Amino acid sequence: MASVSNAVPSGPAVPDDVNGLVPLVWPDSAHRDDAGRLVLGGLDATSLAARFGTPLYVVDEAEARGRARRTREAFEAAARAAGTDVTVYYAGKAFLSGAVVRWVLDEGLAVDVCTGGELAVALGAGADPSRLGFHGNNKSLAEIDAAVAAGVGAIVIDSEVEIERVAAAAAGAGRRQRVRLRVNSGVHASTHEFLATAHEDQKFGVPLERAAELGARIRSHGSLEFIGLHCHIGSQIFDAEGFAESASRLLEAHAELTAAAPVPELNLGGGFGIAYTAADSPQPIEEIARGILDAVVAGCRERGLPLPRLAFEPGRSIIGPAGVTLYTVGTIKSVPIDGGERRYVSVDGGMSDNARTALYGAEYSARLASRVTEAAPALSRVVGKHCESGDIVVDAEYLPADTAPGDLLAVPATGAYCWSLASNYNHVPRPPVVAVRDGDARLIVRGETIDDLLGRDLGLEPSATEGTPA
Repeated sequence: MASVSNAVPSGPAVPDDVNGLVPLVWPDSAHRDDAGRLVLGGLDATSLAARFGTPLYVVDEAEARGRARRTREAFEAAARAAGTDVTVYYAGKAFLSGAVVRWVLDEGLAVDVCTGGELAVALGAGADPSRLGFHGNNKSLAEIDAAVAAGVGAIVIDSEVEIERVAAAAAGAGRRQRVRLRVNSGVHASTHEFLATAHEDQKFGVPLERAAELGARIRSHGSLEFIGLHCHIGSQIFDAEGFAESASRLLEAHAELTAAAPVPELNLGGGFGIAYTAADSPQPIEEIARGILDAVVAGCRERGLPLPRLAFEPGRSIIGPAGVTLYTVGTIKSVPIDGGERRYVSVDGGMSDNARTALYGAEYSARLASRVTEAAPALSRVVGKHCESGDIVVDAEYLPADTAPGDLLAVPATGAYCWSLASNYNHVPRPPVVAVRDGDARLIVRGETIDDLLGRDLGLEPSATEGTPA
């Protein structure tokens, strides 16, 4: 959990307009109406909050679809120019629901899942099993059996023991299962830099130097079809540099495997970054796609290799900027600290609907959603309602000095890993998810109620749960 600092607060640059919406951070549809209210997908935030309550996850369907389509087209164009093909998977762990599965499928993407639950959602939404990939570092036997039985297009072998497990499941089902082998390239990429090391200490994948050995073992099973290597180098990556270094390393192993038999594919994973604040400036996805393809082409040419089909797995970069969370302000207080004071703006949600700040020290921005104001900007910390000092939503943001209880607050770029990581900490129900598009709003994930929470507690008498507030 991120530590809480008592230092004199410092924050982002003071905004020129405390009511302004930074274009890269907000969905394209976001603007303010004549009354100063935030509008998303043609609907104002005040009306959305009145209809669905707060906290409320709002997802701009057109933004999500547009980003999915743009990403696919960017990689297809780069692959076509290089002389190969590409499959773009939507990484479902970022946010998965039946509606989102249908959106990305409609836009021509495949879907990547990593648990039996995610597999069930994708299949329940009508996904063609052959368009699914299945990840996971500790797939249960039941999950492997379910994936094989469903006809999943590719299972990612994450450890040595999984070779035998997937082979046995496929043999038992009378199928030849396509598999990838996840390896660690030793490249750790982050927002602004990457570090290339000889070894990686993490739970995912196998050492790169074992790729040829384990590839041969996969090929020894008649029930398995080895289609290529897979690697994931990190998250919030703003350019192609780390991918290029990782691809170079992977192609060495790819060449060794190709010497024994053709290897049709190379999966370079995902992790493309987004803007959470005005300080973030990710490269356009078209530039990243071209940079990665150029590196793969150069690496194959250098080694005399045929260019493989490529695969990528973006999640955050598709759904993250499409999401905005609405909160209602409850209390405001200023706390004296050494050399100054810190202004706390408390909202009706918190770490139960957005754990990323507490888990990773993630940075977000925020704006009033229900009105505009001429008040001066005041450096603030937006916090939640949970009994935890690390319950921070936005660590440092300039909000209007007249922000008051009852105001609506909007936190953008919350489409990825917020609902997915949501919890019932302090017995707080998880919020609903509403999709907006062209002035229409529809519930795509029902919010929980207190009755939902109490109904799972078998130690409570039925009478004890009657009449509880929702």
